[in-house]
Amino acid sequence: MADSEQGLGRKILSFFIKESEEAQTTAPEKGMPQSTEQPTPPTKVMNHAGTAEVDRKFVEHFVDLLEKANLPGPDYFEYKQALKSMEALGLSEDKRYQAAWASFKAMGGVTDTSILTTSAGQYLGILDKDRSAFLKDVDKTIQDRVGALQQEHKKLEENNVSIKQQLAELQKKMEDNSNRLGQIAGEITEQTARINLSKDSFEFTYNSFVSQIKSDLEQITKYLK
Repeated sequence: MADSEQGLGRKILSFFIKESEEAQTTAPEKGMPQSTEQPTPPTKVMNHAGTAEVDRKFVEHFVDLLEKANLPGPDYFEYKQALKSMEALGLSEDKRYQAAWASFKAMGGVTDTSILTTSAGQYLGILDKDRSAFLKDVDKTIQDRVGALQQEHKKLEENNVSIKQQLAELQKKMEDNSNRLGQIAGEITEQTARINLSKDSFEFTYNSFVSQIKSDLEQITKYLK
């Protein structure tokens, strides 16, 4: 193909998205300084059919993929280019496709439409293979990143169960301690009363002995001179 790689990429890009007028670059007026700051392309762009917004980074990925896979000689892409050039003529859809086919045949000397279906099928196969590889990478990324998070999630859940069991055990221990504290308070009162009773009995008996001995001493002193 005579197109440069950059030109081919731009053409393929135009097949699949509608770039807004704001995204089109215009030449600066004569005498006006050229700005070195490049405009940031939008992250979302409208597909060529104008039915939905698509992610620009994936559009550019597929464009680069198809650009590198471009088959030699006239094929689906050259026909697509001819078809796009018919958009401004105001033709009906069937007339556009027929006129593009006539232009394509004149360009490459091709007479069989199978070149279009075959090459388009090859590009679809390339896209499907890329999709399969991408989904495989997605699954691996999920396993690597989400899998680790799932393991952490499970570990934390198990840890919470263990903590709940420990809390239940501690709660029971607190209840047992509270019950024992109540028992101890009663035992303290009971033991204190018993000890004081024993003390009073000791003191009473002691005083009885002391009193008797002192009384005897008084009598000895009195009668045994």
